[in-house]
Order: sequence, then structure tokens, then C-alpha cells
Amino acid sequence: MRYFARAPLRLGLAGGGTDVDPYASIYIGNVLNTTINQYCYAIITPLKEEKIIIESSQEGKKEIYETSPSLEIKESFQLEKAVYNHIIKNFNKSNPLNFHLITFADAPSGSGLGTSSTITVAIIKAFSEWLGLALGEYEVASIAFKIERLELGWAGGKQDQYSASFGGFNFMEFEKDNKVIVNPLSLKQDVQRLLEISLVLFYTGQSRKSKIIIEDQIKNVEMDSQDSISTLNLIKEDAIKMKESLLLGKLEEFSNILNSSWHRKKNLAKSVSNDSLDQIYENALRNGAKSGKITGAGGGGFFMFYVDPCSRIKLTDYLSKLKGNILKFQFTNQGSISWHW
Repeated sequence: MRYFARAPLRLGLAGGGTDVDPYASIYIGNVLNTTINQYCYAIITPLKEEKIIIESSQEGKKEIYETSPSLEIKESFQLEKAVYNHIIKNFNKSNPLNFHLITFADAPSGSGLGTSSTITVAIIKAFSEWLGLALGEYEVASIAFKIERLELGWAGGKQDQYSASFGGFNFMEFEKDNKVIVNPLSLKQDVQRLLEISLVLFYTGQSRKSKIIIEDQIKNVEMDSQDSISTLNLIKEDAIKMKESLLLGKLEEFSNILNSSWHRKKNLAKSVSNDSLDQIYENALRNGAKSGKITGAGGGGFFMFYVDPCSRIKLTDYLSKLKGNILKFQFTNQGSISWHW
């Protein structure tokens, strides 16, 4: 018997950065995002031998450990080990398990699609399937957040874990004491279809380290930088306005908000963009795009461009001449799932 799990990657549409503490705890953050049919996977095979094998087929890495109720967190597979330690301590009475865990993803790490958190959610779901934990969406997302942000101490926000767990279009509210409210949006099918053919995802080939960007943002808020706080307040307002534009089917308004929000985000930290990314953006506007932004924290990864469908080929022709590649996708309304076979 093997235990499988899959969780969807996300597109951050608006409000990114306001889900990061201390801003979220002080001012309340709002984020609008949606999931796409690009996934992270986790497969667990129980073993009779007393050993633990952790493997990333995407990175071509594999390590074998002695069975233990707690694996030492160092260098390789920190995330996978941290999930195992949390599950064993909190859900298996500290009794160790023997297994082979394999993970892989449809997108590279550092892509800005929430890969790390989505893999975390997938691993938790796989263990939940194996142990019969029947964890709900909020529970899975909350556990993933605790493991990444509190136990591992990795810098970042909260939206990725919740988008991967819930799936679909969601307007999220982030409050103090790590309280999160996920509001699923029921968009008209025609609006979803039109938005889908109006968005182009382009991988720049530049992987980025979100940690530096996020730490800069955290530092500015902690220092009570009024410029940063005011910018985050405006970015939060953009999320609210964009939610309304999608619900009303006003996609031109959606595009305008996407554009203004991207320029605001660039004011949060110098590393959000660079000359190479700015050039791609400006040339995309000259070749049919109406607006766009880097997904995730910035600094590289995927560009998300909004384009009139009639100009889509003009834009993709331009992008296809650059280093990088265009990612075909569709929206998905399903969050993380698990099964066994």
C-alpha cells in the first residue's frame, strides 16, 4: 500500500506581503489568490525495514536515516524532516515510523508559485492519509504554517499554505494571533474563462530567494517605516478592490489594479525587481500586455501578464524569443487531496 497526496500551486493576484507578520498582526492583511493545475506531490511507502528514506526526485537527491522519533534538522531535507517530527510528536504519540517519502513538483523551487509551502501541505496530507488523521483544510494549513514559520523559523507569510489546502479563488484575511479567515469566491464561469485566456505565465528562468525580500519588509515594518506601512496599506486596498472587480466581471479594472499594485510592491524592497525584469515587463507592454506582475515575493520566478485575448499571440511570440518559457495553465477549484493504493 502506498499513500499519495497532491496540492495545487497558486497565483498571488493582489495583497501579497500583507500576510506577513508583524504587518498582518498589527494592521490585518488581505490577500486575493487562486490555484492552478500545477501541483506538488508526496508519496509515502511504508517499509518493513527500520529505516527512513527521503527522496526529492526533482532534485535528484536521496538520503537514508536510522528510524527515530525525531530526525535532526540540518542541511538536506529540512522541510521533510520537520514535517515528520511534527507529525510523530503531535499525532503518533512519539512512535517512529519506517517509510520511503518521495516528493516532486510541476514547477521549480523559487518560482514564486508557493512551491515550498505547497510541498509542505502535500506531505502533511500524505501522512494524514496514512495515519487516518482526517485533518480539515484549516488544520492542514495551520500545521504547515507552524512547521515552516515557527518551528523552522523560515521567513514568509501565510497565504501559500491556505491556498494549497483550500484551492480555488479565495479572499483571505490575516489577523493577530495567526488567525486566518478564508473566503471562497464564487466567480461566474464566463469571468473565469475570460480571465484564464487573458493571463500569460512566463518563467523568467531567474530563481529567487524570497527570504531576503521578506526580511527587508519585516525590518521596515518593525522599524515603523511609514513609507513601507503606507505602501502595504495600499496593497491591501488593492486586494479588496480586485476582489470586487472579479466578482463584478470588470476585468479592465482588474488589469489596472494589477498594474498599480505591482509598482507599489516594487517600493517595498529594492530586490523585488531588477533591470532585467523591468526590461521584460516594459517590452511585454509594447507587445500586447496591458499589465503584469512578478508572482510571489519578487526578484524572479514567474511573470503574470494580463493581455486582451486578441493580442495574446503577439505577446507569446515576443516572450517565446526570450530565455525562459511560457507555462500553460488552467484554474482549479480543488485544494489538496490524498488517497491510497
